[in-house]
Amino acid sequence: MATTRESPQPPTRRWRLVGPGLVVAATGVGAGDLVATTVAGSRYGYTLLWAAVVGCLIKVALAEATGRWHLATGRTIFDGWRTLGRWTTWYFGIYIVVWGFVYGATAMSASGLPLVSLFPEGPSLRVWGMLSGVAGLLCVWFNRYAVVEKIMMVFAGLMFVVVVSLAIRVGPDVAALGAGLWPTLPDGSVVYTLGLIGGVGGTITLAAYGYWVTAKGWTTPRWMPMMRLDNRVAYATTAIFVVAMLVVGAELLHSAEIAVASGDRGLLDLGEVLESRFGSTTADFFLIGFFAASFSSVIGVWHGVSLLFADFLVRTRPALAGRAAVAGEREGSLPFRAYLLWLTFPPMALLFLDQPIGLVIAYGVLGSFFMPFLALTLLYLLNSGQTPLSWRNGRLSNAALAASGVLFVILCVQQIRDLPW
Repeated sequence: MATTRESPQPPTRRWRLVGPGLVVAATGVGAGDLVATTVAGSRYGYTLLWAAVVGCLIKVALAEATGRWHLATGRTIFDGWRTLGRWTTWYFGIYIVVWGFVYGATAMSASGLPLVSLFPEGPSLRVWGMLSGVAGLLCVWFNRYAVVEKIMMVFAGLMFVVVVSLAIRVGPDVAALGAGLWPTLPDGSVVYTLGLIGGVGGTITLAAYGYWVTAKGWTTPRWMPMMRLDNRVAYATTAIFVVAMLVVGAELLHSAEIAVASGDRGLLDLGEVLESRFGSTTADFFLIGFFAASFSSVIGVWHGVSLLFADFLVRTRPALAGRAAVAGEREGSLPFRAYLLWLTFPPMALLFLDQPIGLVIAYGVLGSFFMPFLALTLLYLLNSGQTPLSWRNGRLSNAALAASGVLFVILCVQQIRDLPW
């Protein structure tokens, strides 16, 4: 299903081609992950640092497995899911429609929050959110993957520089940082620790990694070493980013016993703390990084999940998908752009509602099932006869996918238990 021509043989200096991994990592690390990591630092100091690092390692295993399936078989992940039975098509079809509707509003709201704080005399949160959604739509609608990747690299670099600079500014306790790598569970932290492991950089966009690898022009097994390097560089960068955010929470909030809200607005609380301690320039600098993290997720989801939806429609309703999409031109195809519109405009209605309880509950139930679905289906597919023998899972891959599957099942059960029944 290549959407671009295959690139030439990988060059000696392969690091120059790194890209899809950073796109998937930057997309997965949004405002919610910033809050979760900061709150972890504010509550437990450096104690849960090991959990954040383990979370990054799990995402390395999941993204590598997705990319390996695409390169080893020449088939998409959705094509693999379909071989498991019709239930996968029904599940994914319902999930991607509901998820896109609710996530669209969530992402637009998260992107609007820092802009409201940066420009208090400007438009309202709703208007900034809508403008962010439309800006994401335009970035993806008129550009192919190569340009989208460059845009994402700019925003990923910006949020990385901002967060690491803040961590250096507040000054990490190096000894405590090293001690935090030893697995420890403070009282009452089990569920929170599991959430931190499962949440950092983990979304439906992990399934989109293989599509971005293909769009990059990596379409055969000879690109496997490049894909693995790309994936490791991306999540090593994510690990540094997460550690830096934990440092900010531990040094700025934990030592002063300052609490922040658990939602996206918790980052605005952090901005106020930064302003009181370091001045408005530092606070504005942080808000710019907050926007970069949120808006990079908008662009990444708008592009990556639209590719997933286009492949879904091609496999299930080729007559509706159109000739271009069936021929392999997913970007710019009718289903690709239809899902772009679905992500952008219908969710704007949610920005006018205070508590869309029913939809949020449905989203929570469906969403909690996706990560175990991804981990366990990859575990099956990469051990089956559908994968060439030389590219099937080894012991380490099997252990990582099985462990992540169990972890996400536990998180799924916990999330369902926490619903307001």
